[in-house]
Amino acid sequence: MSKQEKGWKDLTLAAISSKVSTDFLTGDWKVFMPVHNLEKCVSCLTCVMLCPEGAARWNSELGKVEFDLSFCKGCGICANECPTKAIVMKMPEKEE
Repeated sequence: MSKQEKGWKDLTLAAISSKVSTDFLTGDWKVFMPVHNLEKCVSCLTCVMLCPEGAARWNSELGKVEFDLSFCKGCGICANECPTKAIVMKMPEKEE
């Protein structure tokens, strides 16, 4: 019998998952999203270290921080802690 895996929306309130958060696309929780200004960014990686979901990632090939909005919950920690204010939180624009 095949057991279909549950997504984060299927978990009960206060449930503990046996998987890491990167196994669940949790980006649809957010109201705000990070907007990253590469001209202000000094690549200190504070956002990468403090992002609770691993949505802020260092791309060593490109030499810059990237955001995976599939995992970003819009908490704003990255924007609050960025020493150069290279990240601001904005509401996503609605598609019409």
